[in-house]
Amino acid sequence: MMLLENNENGYNCFVYVEKWRDFMKVLIGGYTKKTSKGIYEFNFIGADEYAHLENSKNIIEVGGPTYFQKDDNLVFAVTNAGDKGGVSVFKAGANGYEKVDEYLTPGSSPAYIGINRNKHLLYTANYHTGVINVFSYSEDGKLALLASDTHTAKSIGPRPEQADGPHPHFFDETPAGNLVCCDLGNDTVDFYKFDGKKLTLAASYKNEAGFGDRHIAFSKDGNYFYVAGELSSKVNLVKFDENTWKFEDIATYSTIPSDWDQHNGVAAIRISKDGRFLYVSNRGNDSIVVFAINDDHTLKLVQRISTFGEFPRDFNWDKSEKYVVAANQNSDNATLYLRNSDDGTLSPIQKDIQVPEGTRVEFEE
Repeated sequence: MMLLENNENGYNCFVYVEKWRDFMKVLIGGYTKKTSKGIYEFNFIGADEYAHLENSKNIIEVGGPTYFQKDDNLVFAVTNAGDKGGVSVFKAGANGYEKVDEYLTPGSSPAYIGINRNKHLLYTANYHTGVINVFSYSEDGKLALLASDTHTAKSIGPRPEQADGPHPHFFDETPAGNLVCCDLGNDTVDFYKFDGKKLTLAASYKNEAGFGDRHIAFSKDGNYFYVAGELSSKVNLVKFDENTWKFEDIATYSTIPSDWDQHNGVAAIRISKDGRFLYVSNRGNDSIVVFAINDDHTLKLVQRISTFGEFPRDFNWDKSEKYVVAANQNSDNATLYLRNSDDGTLSPIQKDIQVPEGTRVEFEE
């Protein structure tokens, strides 16, 4: 649209401004150990370099929503309820979000929730208890536990973070509709068949000792996967076949500079929809590293950019993948970037967005 403005000399001039996108929201949840009350909502205002987040408000009050998923008017949030942990379901209504169901068990809460919105299925991975679960949910958000499995110490790694046993950190679907779990304690990627009632281990891929498998992303063609190693600060590229369960270790890439000698832990990993770029967050180096994906699926470093805060556990983008938000857990802030779809690079357009203890980012459109 065209706006008529006065310039510094008092003359009228026309300035072109793209219509602001005031229909989009950004949700950020995280720990509630300090000041956070749960999940916060921001209005996404503007476009291109004028885009920004504003009007933060706490829309769901819940303990420790370090990960959550959204399906229309339902939010499924990791919940820490004192000596119990699990999943709580909130439904949006005229008066805001109300809790409609929860599934809690003694002990710690899960670290991850995956979702299949078409099948109405949820997948949870519990880092501390070693348990992975499959739930179904109704249109009203009612949960039903369908299947469960408990990881054992079959190949515990040498690092201190692995000494106390298995640590499932991710549980979700593969390109062919099987299920996959990353186990940080065992340094494994475990693949499961699910028949609607029972989980059956189909195959396991073993990373190098101390790799610390955290999250995984699959190539656009479904024939390769990239494992994010939290403890090693590496990404491992693997070719695989979901019919024969054969694996081929192709290459491993560092996410941190060669001269980095301080603590770092890799966290989130994502691949753009066009399959051309891979993004990983570094907690310690406090950056997002951008790799170009070559035709043979190998990686080429494109950019390593600051998150302008401390400990970026998660980042995410809108449906167009034009805007990226990274949440910095320890510095209680977030950063908004513009993403260049041609070369994959990120450009910060808003820094120091105040949000307490953020660990999970989700766009709502």
